Amino acid sequence: MTATGADAVGGTRSFLPAVEGLRACAAIGVVVTHVAFQTGYSSGVVGRVLGRFDLAVAVFFALSGFLLWRGHAAAARGLRDRPATGHYLRSRMVRIMPGYLVAVVVIMSLMPDTSDDLTVWLANLTLTQIYVPLTLTSGLTQMWSLSVEMSFYLALPLLALLARRLPVSARIPAIITVAAVSLFWVRIPFDGGSGHNLWNWPPAFFSWFAAGMVLAELTVSRVGWVHRLARRRVLMGVVAVTAFGIAASPLAGLEGLHPGSIGQVTLKTAMGAVVAGALLAPLVLDTPDTSHRLLGSAPMVTLGRWSYGLFVWHLAALAMVFPMIGEFPFNGHFTIVLVLTLLFGTAIAAVSYGLIESPSRNALRRWEMRHDPTPLDSSVDDSVAPVVPR
Repeated sequence: MTATGADAVGGTRSFLPAVEGLRACAAIGVVVTHVAFQTGYSSGVVGRVLGRFDLAVAVFFALSGFLLWRGHAAAARGLRDRPATGHYLRSRMVRIMPGYLVAVVVIMSLMPDTSDDLTVWLANLTLTQIYVPLTLTSGLTQMWSLSVEMSFYLALPLLALLARRLPVSARIPAIITVAAVSLFWVRIPFDGGSGHNLWNWPPAFFSWFAAGMVLAELTVSRVGWVHRLARRRVLMGVVAVTAFGIAASPLAGLEGLHPGSIGQVTLKTAMGAVVAGALLAPLVLDTPDTSHRLLGSAPMVTLGRWSYGLFVWHLAALAMVFPMIGEFPFNGHFTIVLVLTLLFGTAIAAVSYGLIESPSRNALRRWEMRHDPTPLDSSVDDSVAPVVPR
């Protein structure tokens, strides 16, 4: 039975402060895992735990899946009009590209170890570095993930079109099925000597986006046992910690950034989807008046808004810290390096948000008010999913 506004969770709420706060926590997780690697904490139990904070990427992808799919989920049940594709694509481009392009130009111009090859420049400027061999460069190695994000953004209208052909009751099973099939992507053979890494291509990560998409469908579904379980924060916390522990164990990969075997990568990917879903579910499936005081607080919301800038700039900030403290990478000092990287990265992120990201979005809004009679889609959040190498 189709959910109504009274018996659904409330998927049309345009802004969820706690989700913004979760994004801030995930951004810090991204920095933790990079700092741990760069300071030599990549072995033993501590190294495994710190290194597995790279599952913050799963949280970010799930956030994108949830925030960008919920408008389509609501439209399928007649709760709102279908999201306008033109506005959606414009908002995604304006959300990502201005800050990204500034970072690419500045980092590639100023950092000493970056490549000056034209192919490297073009691949990074066009977000095609995961498809062009050997084009990841110093200070920008994390940007491969934005290629994955961009692919999801571009594919989402097509996915929504295909989903419209399904009965409402079949949408969640279909998403889960495709997510399960995507886990087999890493079993496709490829020649590593070619410079391509198919394990970093978009299909490998669909299960993480799907975790958010399923939650988006549930927000506009009749409240049932899934919603009641998801509202039990302690239970969801136990599920997330357990999945994280499995992902950090030898069952799911080698120490450090080495991916391990096909089976280990598959298990880690599956556990990432569980972690992301368990952390996000209580925030989006609770009743509308539920308070998440810490995650929804003003400081956390602000940090969430700056999280994209932190992702874009944190490796550059990390590179600044080592000469500042008079140390070389891989020689320890995790705590001080982490604190300084977060301070510098957040400061740069705040400047990027204030001078580049926010003005760009405001300019788009003004342009659309003048040229596009379609009401703006408030369900398209300003989120973007910063991620880390795997």
